[in-house]
Amino acid sequence: MRFARLRALAALVTMAAGLLAAPLAAAAGSAERGKLAYVKHGCWQCHGFMGQGGVTGPKLAPNPMPPEALSAFVRNTNGAMPPYQKAILSDEDLADIHAYLQSLPKAPDYKSIPLLNP
Repeated sequence: MRFARLRALAALVTMAAGLLAAPLAAAAGSAERGKLAYVKHGCWQCHGFMGQGGVTGPKLAPNPMPPEALSAFVRNTNGAMPPYQKAILSDEDLADIHAYLQSLPKAPDYKSIPLLNP
């Protein structure tokens, strides 16, 4: 239990340091290029094609974390997801992936789906 708390604290410190030291270079990206980068870099394998999350990866969309936080996490993660350095995933690709995740629509309210409301 204590080790888990220390790990969580270390992750928060790393994330905060990333926010201060390495802001995302291109905050505004292209959703079209982002979808291609999301597939190319294998994000879909854990997070699903629509960022809906899966067994191994959490939900990323339709409300992704801010671009700076996403960059800090992707670059410095020490959990199950490997860190993606700039040589593997450029800042431009990461900004595009964020734009793609932001572009995904919210799921419809279940009350608006006739089959779910007899």
